[in-house]
Amino acid sequence: MKIESVKINELKTNPNNPRIIKDAKFVKLVKSIKEFPKMMELRPLIIDENNMILGGNMRFKALKQLEYTNIPKEWIKRANELTKDEIKRFIIADNIGFGEHDWDILANEWNSEDLVEWGLDVWNPEDFDNDSDDFDSIQGEDSGTTIALTSIKFKNYIIYVTKEEEELFQNAIDRHLADFGILTGVINQILKV
Repeated sequence: MKIESVKINELKTNPNNPRIIKDAKFVKLVKSIKEFPKMMELRPLIIDENNMILGGNMRFKALKQLEYTNIPKEWIKRANELTKDEIKRFIIADNIGFGEHDWDILANEWNSEDLVEWGLDVWNPEDFDNDSDDFDSIQGEDSGTTIALTSIKFKNYIIYVTKEEEELFQNAIDRHLADFGILTGVINQILKV
């Protein structure tokens, strides 16, 4: 009898897997697998002889979230031939992104909404919502002085800055963009100042 699928409860997550996934990324992963299940065949779960997952623990969790009870055998690849040292190396190497994205190509040739939907972190003006005309005044408790502040929203953070800090920040971004033509690396450049 030919085995066409594997029961998902026969597979085990690696308790020593050093990889984690945050809520928003996990939701994107679940959605990605739901909408594009062929990706699982192209990037299967890697398991050892004990059915412990060496590569693909987050995809496995996403499959469970999607309430899979059986998965096609093509979505699994066995790595029985690895030594213990090779297994350790694989677990780390499987999760390292050695390459970098060419942000110019991504910006010019790809739809940024698709990239975000597919899970790539891209510069998105909505993530950096800065309304420079929206200043709040706060009274300093000790000094009795009033300071005008605005907020910069970046991902889940709201950073309150003075008008002077906002101008310095904007100038640093403008200089970086003029020097390099892209915003990649702008935060590192600013932090050096």
